[in-house]
Amino acid sequence: MKKILALLFAILMVVALCACANNGTDEKATGGDDKEATVDAKDLVDEAFIDPIKDWSKYNDLITEIKRETDFAKRVDLMHQAEDILMATNCVIPIYYYNDVYLQKDYVSGIYSNAYATKFFMYTTLGNDSDTLRLNLASEPDYLDPALNSSVDGACLAANSFSGLYTYNAEGKCVPACAESYEVNDEGTVYTVTLKEGLKWSDGSDLTAADFEYAWKRAASEDTGADYGYMFSGFKGYPNELAVTAKDDVTLEFELEAPCAYMEDLMAFPTFYPVKQSAVEANPDYATQPGGWCTEAGFVSNGAYVCTEWKHGTSMTYEKNPYWYDADKVTVEKLEFMLSADDTAIYAAYNAGNIDFADAVPTDEIKSLLDNPEFHIVDELGTYYVAFNAKSSIFEGKTPEQAACMRKAFTILIDRDFIVENVGQTGQVVANSFIPLGMADGNGGEFKKDAEDGYFDAYATNNEHDKTVAEAITLLKAAGYKFTDEGVLSEETPIQLEYLTNESTGHIAVAESIQQDLKEIGIELTIQTQDWNVFLEERKAGNFDFAREGWIADFNDPINMLEMWITDSGNNDCQFGR
Repeated sequence: MKKILALLFAILMVVALCACANNGTDEKATGGDDKEATVDAKDLVDEAFIDPIKDWSKYNDLITEIKRETDFAKRVDLMHQAEDILMATNCVIPIYYYNDVYLQKDYVSGIYSNAYATKFFMYTTLGNDSDTLRLNLASEPDYLDPALNSSVDGACLAANSFSGLYTYNAEGKCVPACAESYEVNDEGTVYTVTLKEGLKWSDGSDLTAADFEYAWKRAASEDTGADYGYMFSGFKGYPNELAVTAKDDVTLEFELEAPCAYMEDLMAFPTFYPVKQSAVEANPDYATQPGGWCTEAGFVSNGAYVCTEWKHGTSMTYEKNPYWYDADKVTVEKLEFMLSADDTAIYAAYNAGNIDFADAVPTDEIKSLLDNPEFHIVDELGTYYVAFNAKSSIFEGKTPEQAACMRKAFTILIDRDFIVENVGQTGQVVANSFIPLGMADGNGGEFKKDAEDGYFDAYATNNEHDKTVAEAITLLKAAGYKFTDEGVLSEETPIQLEYLTNESTGHIAVAESIQQDLKEIGIELTIQTQDWNVFLEERKAGNFDFAREGWIADFNDPINMLEMWITDSGNNDCQFGR
């Protein structure tokens, strides 16, 4: 289908250029305000395109169908259809496929990370005669309530202070945590989980199957408003009558709408972690501020560590939880977190010996660290991308097709090669689709076979620069914009917009690279940086035009990266269907 669309575009370009020649003009192919050369925006959008605001219910319905489909081969086809629709909006602009980098002192061992960027510290050993691991993950966490968190750093904190039914081992495999075992009925829809005996909360009280029932129903409920509440949408009774029941203290039963190939991964995901009802509801405002119960140190948890001190904006301290089911294997007594998003300050603290682990490195230092044994590069399953707010005022007065053409022009003008080579610098692969390379398809294969299988030529800005610029101008003309003979936007129809990012040398460098790419045809992009928590809330609320984004998969199945875009998802930053 993509080849057919590319051929159609080429034909339209030839027709447009012939029109210029037949009119006897001397205007450049990349410039000039030749009305007859303008192509209708409806002819330039992809076949899968739907109005991302008014017609998005079609996408929502498709995701529901995927989650209920029991024929796994058909399910793969439906997921490809969903990605076609998502990419046809041109709101989601992939830049590269993630890997992860961090610094770790040579006397530290036992830390491991899974493909979803969650880091586990509970089995760390230290060779410097210390019982305290000093580290940095990020700045002030957004939420510590596992049901409400949606950030990578928050997931790391949750994984080390809470325990779900399942977890990940050092090889990245799902293994039992609070669960002892489970059984599934012949239809693959009813799970009966047996919990370990003697589970405890960090306050020493008993942890039972009823705690999981409460936590799951709370996370799924519309009243809670959890960003990840939709991850329960495959359960019967979702959202407010979830089919999960504690049969007794150690037996949890739940029922799904259809078999789920990644159920163990869900049971290992923070949104599925237990929370203690009496602790949550001890906060008098718990109904309106559901995460208020764990905004200070001392909250009850059930993982390897418990938060004992929190100096907001500066540091957090976690200490070993003696009631954790695997506490006898924990040798590090204390985790001390430096809270900062300033990667230059973090790097300085690491070099000064003030921290043992740094999860951020200044862009300017990466090249010098590539041969350093303390510098680690690990594979991840995710995509670094930028995104448009579909409801941004920059699209006012445009048809849905014209707005899509505007966004596609931005998409093809970005020089991903430059970003990977000069900003990323650690072997990232340029991206031309949202679903990353290496992701399983849920049917025994890979969803995307190779880097050439995507929605646009990610290398065209270098390999066919003039043609790419001409295509971008054709798209913008179709959206109603005028150009000078020099191939830049006319003063009559300027494009001015703001790019939102959090404070990090790498993210700012990406923003500046995009700024220069767009400037070539006269698009004026200003860059606004914000503190991490403010940045997250502004994106979520849709208070932006254009923003930096990133998505590390939560489990190895494309539905994870497709269902986040349903209208009611708390991760739908593009505001689809709203």
